[in-house]
Amino acid sequence: MSTQLLPISVTILTKNSEKHLPNVLHALKDFDEVLVYDTGSQDSTLDIARSHSNVTIKQGPFEGFGHTHNAATALTRHDWVLSIDSDEIATPELCEEIANLRLDESTVYSPWRKNTYNGRWIRWCGWYPDRQIKLYNRTRTQFSQAQVHEAIQSDGMHIVELQSPVLHYPYDTTADFLAKMQSYSELFAKQYAGKRKSSLTRAITRGTWTFFKSYILKKGILGGREGFIISWYNANTAFYKYLKLMEYNRKSKH
Repeated sequence: MSTQLLPISVTILTKNSEKHLPNVLHALKDFDEVLVYDTGSQDSTLDIARSHSNVTIKQGPFEGFGHTHNAATALTRHDWVLSIDSDEIATPELCEEIANLRLDESTVYSPWRKNTYNGRWIRWCGWYPDRQIKLYNRTRTQFSQAQVHEAIQSDGMHIVELQSPVLHYPYDTTADFLAKMQSYSELFAKQYAGKRKSSLTRAITRGTWTFFKSYILKKGILGGREGFIISWYNANTAFYKYLKLMEYNRKSKH
């Protein structure tokens, strides 16, 4: 790749993200600006970020994933933005592919994510190819305002599927599963409180269906131990999402 830095801003949302951040930032050394938007880290996240010359640090509150992504994007120097999570590593092949693109403002660009758990590339449970729109022009589109499961809006835009992957390390331990289950289920309940019905029966039904879909329809059964764990996690997350939603709906009536 040319020694000239790419005129693209990378945004990363962080909070206590020290585990993968050194590798995440090193992989982005060829980009002109990496904007780290921190929402309250108490570990070494900010020290790690300060050690990279192309990193700009901004701090603000976490107000749901969609809104917070857009808040970070509004602070970038460049209109072209590459959104990377704090547990995602852009491969050299992806950086090279992006450098060779003829960027079109009416187009968004979608790499695939190589999701890893327990040292194993997971190709089941809906984890492959797991394409995500990552590169976009902020003057033409933005993230949805969703609290969780946010996405870059692409209605009316051309989507180009990139050939190179992002390496994704979403879970390293059981504690990571539990922490994300707690966070995502809470955000889901807040997002849909008063807008979507729920009950204990619905929570059980959703959890059961999610396990069947992940383990059978999406072939988690072929993933051995990891496939079962991920499918069971998916089912539990669905169950607690709707259980919390039931509680939020009850509170909203009082």
